[in-house]
Amino acid sequence: MFALRRKKWSEMSIPARVGFVVIGLIQVSLLIAALADIRKRPAAQINGSKALWAGLVFINFVGPIAYFVKGRKRLPAATEPTA
Repeated sequence: MFALRRKKWSEMSIPARVGFVVIGLIQVSLLIAALADIRKRPAAQINGSKALWAGLVFINFVGPIAYFVKGRKRLPAATEPTA
């Protein structure tokens, strides 16, 4: 069986490098957005502890996505006044 060898950055193709950077930027963006939302959102609008979610969002991709899907309480839709 062949063993997989880790490639150095200089050995990676340009598309692989670009993909790696794009995925990294997406991960960091999700993390920052989740942390900013946790910070500004009142505790009453979060399912569970703010501190717990602040720690969980550091789990790559899964943490921030889980927070946005399950961590935030759904607010009732604002009803527009009828004319």
